[in-house]
Amino acid sequence: MELSKENILCTTDKGMAVFRYFIPVPFRVGRNFLNPLYADKNTSCNVFFDRRNDCYRLKDFGNDDYSGDCFAFVGKFCGLDCNHPAEFMQILEKINSELHLGLTDKKENKPASNLSKRPSVSPLVIQPSFVPVKKVRPYNIVQKNFSQAELAWWAQYGITERTLLSFQTVSLNRFESENREGKPFYFISTEKEPVYAYMGKQHIKVYRPMSKIRFVQGGNIPEHFCFGMEQLPAKGDLLFITGGEKDVMALAAHGFHAICFNSETSHVPTGTIHKLSYRFKHIVLLFDVDKTGLESSQKQVQTLAAYSVKRLLLPLAGTKEEKDVADFFRLEHTSEDLTGLFLHLLDTLYSETMSALKSCEVDFDNPPPVAQMIISVNDVPLGTQGNLLCITGGEGTGKSNYVAALIAGAIRQQGICIDTLGVTVNENPREKAVLFYDTEQSEVQLYKNINNLLQRSKRLSLPDCLFHFFL
Repeated sequence: MELSKENILCTTDKGMAVFRYFIPVPFRVGRNFLNPLYADKNTSCNVFFDRRNDCYRLKDFGNDDYSGDCFAFVGKFCGLDCNHPAEFMQILEKINSELHLGLTDKKENKPASNLSKRPSVSPLVIQPSFVPVKKVRPYNIVQKNFSQAELAWWAQYGITERTLLSFQTVSLNRFESENREGKPFYFISTEKEPVYAYMGKQHIKVYRPMSKIRFVQGGNIPEHFCFGMEQLPAKGDLLFITGGEKDVMALAAHGFHAICFNSETSHVPTGTIHKLSYRFKHIVLLFDVDKTGLESSQKQVQTLAAYSVKRLLLPLAGTKEEKDVADFFRLEHTSEDLTGLFLHLLDTLYSETMSALKSCEVDFDNPPPVAQMIISVNDVPLGTQGNLLCITGGEGTGKSNYVAALIAGAIRQQGICIDTLGVTVNENPREKAVLFYDTEQSEVQLYKNINNLLQRSKRLSLPDCLFHFFL
């Protein structure tokens, strides 16, 4: 069957199987539960059957942005936009892959691939995936279990075998591919030169940390592929963007969320950052502190200034052995140390704001003068100096007459008693300015209203302190 929205609904009980798979808590149709996509505190969302669209949908009464069908839910779950055609296809592929529906895209005629599966215990030979649209580098791999020496090497950065598997990082016994000229070559793992691989759905990135040729790619890597995106939560406080896969896993092993693109010198897509800015409060570049990393991070900060992306520089020497966050943890720095650096960065960035707020801080040693009561009813203050008094009411309830009574009380002559509709208005002996803006009445009607309030104030002429405007 062809990979399409209709076929997925047909094979997943109209979307119910998709919700069952991706919602991590048990639920019943029509019964409210906590939305797993964010820190939901009220059980205000449920899955129901939409008869009009003939499919199951999720309705979130607390935040309607998270309502939608199973495709919208998976899109939110994976940080993809359902309205974007290319990303919608990624959502379909994600559902097809995770639920093992066996649907195929006839347009591209892609063969089934085992690259997204976790490594098995026995050695496995995986054939390369080919995309006929453009020429890609074919490859074959022979996978093996991690040796104790290899696990010890990763452990110096705090990365455990569980972290490696969660990020689909495997150990290879052999890697075969072709160079740009089409000539075949291969790598064989040895104790001195181990070979690791970061596995993608249709591509592979080989990592040889002890060899002269450290990185080799094969297959069809997407233009803006982001390592670590699938492991991110729906919402979070802090997200690091690093320069490499090892840095991402080192941060994840220490309790941080992180992603990286193909290279720290590559372009960071603003579309991806735009979506992530709605999911994370702070997005911070954490590149290498060597010359290349410093120049690249500075450039990216300027490019992504619209999203308030910050740059954190690690206190490292910038040498080959001491330049990235993985080295930071290898040198026995802790998660608390990195958190402290981030908090110090915030203090530095917001120092000017905090200085401005300092002037607004209440000084209890020098209390402000007591606010003068201007308008009151039976000695109960309604309007005081420095505050706003709002009068609301329906159409024709007398708001204009009520305001006119207050103005009349403010412009009356000293010692004169007038009717202010039961409200006490303090006298204005210094004749401070009274500004009257009317945004509804016409000039003729405002003229009548001014005559009425002058009669109420018992003045024969317009005082110099009253200024009235019709807008």
